[in-house]
Amino acid sequence: MTSQIQLNDLDLAALLSSRICHDVISPVGAIANGLEVLDEEHDEKVRAYALDLIRKSTDQASAKLQFARLAFGAGGSANMEIGLKSAVEIASGIMDDSKHQLKLQSALESLQKDKVKLLLNLIAIAVTTLPRGGSITVTITGEMHRPMISLVMYGDGARIPEGLPELLTGRYTNGLDTLSIQPYYTCRLAVESGMSLDASMSGGNVILSARPA
Repeated sequence: MTSQIQLNDLDLAALLSSRICHDVISPVGAIANGLEVLDEEHDEKVRAYALDLIRKSTDQASAKLQFARLAFGAGGSANMEIGLKSAVEIASGIMDDSKHQLKLQSALESLQKDKVKLLLNLIAIAVTTLPRGGSITVTITGEMHRPMISLVMYGDGARIPEGLPELLTGRYTNGLDTLSIQPYYTCRLAVESGMSLDASMSGGNVILSARPA
């Protein structure tokens, strides 16, 4: 599963950095707006609203940065084990609680770091298949070193984004941007960790799978 597009290290780093900035800039901007209101407003109700905005936006920014650190970061060794409950909790931080529900079904308590990075990126992709919200069920079977990972997405309007199957299976030939870089990176992660990916529809559900290559 070798991708037909092979970015050099500088281009990959630049696009991933742009993606992370894109995800974080909204809550950081909201924090700045809230602080500006506090500086200029004396109405207690308006100030209370601004403080609530700052708190929520700070939580969102922190959650997105925690996700990026684990999903894209290089801390720790490749064979390091990470608890699945902790990983899924971190992944839930990038979702809208009012729109998405994330469930984990696994007999395994942890996976190697490279498999967890792959899982987090698959969850991020899963969110994009549910534009109107819905449920994401993650099922993990097999052995720690050779897991079978399945994500089933159910919700109104669930669909596979254009180009996603090609990006995940290394058959994408168009140019990459900040939207397509994350599934492209997920494909690269799968190759490095000895896994193959697939995206399909079944009875109105979107299914993402990762299995040993």
